[in-house]
Amino acid sequence: MMRAAILTMLALAGSAHAAITVQDDAGNRVTLAKPAQRVISTAPHITELLFAAGGGERVVGAMNFSDYPEAAKRLPLIGSDAQIDMERVLALRPDLLVVWQTGNTERQLAQLKSLGIPIFYSEPKKLEEVATSLTRLGQLLGTDAAAQAAARDYRQKIARLTATYAQRPPVKVFYQIWEKPLFTLNGEHIASDAMRVCGGRNVFAGLKVTAPSVSTEAVLQENPEAIIGSERHDSQSGINIWKPYKGMLAVQRDNLFMLDSERLVRATPRIADGIAVLCEKLDSARKRRP
Repeated sequence: MMRAAILTMLALAGSAHAAITVQDDAGNRVTLAKPAQRVISTAPHITELLFAAGGGERVVGAMNFSDYPEAAKRLPLIGSDAQIDMERVLALRPDLLVVWQTGNTERQLAQLKSLGIPIFYSEPKKLEEVATSLTRLGQLLGTDAAAQAAARDYRQKIARLTATYAQRPPVKVFYQIWEKPLFTLNGEHIASDAMRVCGGRNVFAGLKVTAPSVSTEAVLQENPEAIIGSERHDSQSGINIWKPYKGMLAVQRDNLFMLDSERLVRATPRIADGIAVLCEKLDSARKRRP
């Protein structure tokens, strides 16, 4: 009995310190000897994911524009999307870097790799990948229970919205992220996945670049039924640039909609709230059909 008890205790002690291995969004295997205690985020969406996964207290540094949740605003900044302060990164003594591969420059990525600190690349491109990001980060942080709960809640929200709206008559959508010059998002971006939940069809989904520049003539040729822009943008410009084009379907039917862009372009659990608003807007566009 005594020997069995000792063996059990040793097994439990060993499992408590077992290495953690997960696969990141670049396909790399990331291994930690123990749950991360000091984590640095290099993008706003990553900061949100870390907090949502239950690891907010372990985030010791973040990139600029990490503004959600409220506690994220008080984190030490390690730089901007243009420049990372490597000395500050080292001073914070991180044991895990969670990095946005597309959003950080090649030079920045090379510098971060040279530090020899484990790196997890975060790049959710589909709605389901938000949930798997939560659970994988939860494993790395040792906050599995909180991460699993957050992922479950998020999946339930997306499932309810999909069941309600996805099979409704499709709506052609132009998603405008900037107007001078005109920029949009293609079908690989998570915002397109959000549109699909609502029965929306991104008119520029087929373009190869994730955030392509498009011409006014190209938008007019696509003749979208709805145009989505950011409510954080200057209300005197933004999507109002289309109002003179009276022949466009979206203008004819007053389907120029302003939304909180962060809830549609940031790959975090809050995207479910953004989708709920988007679905309501696209449903109102359906109701304005003759």
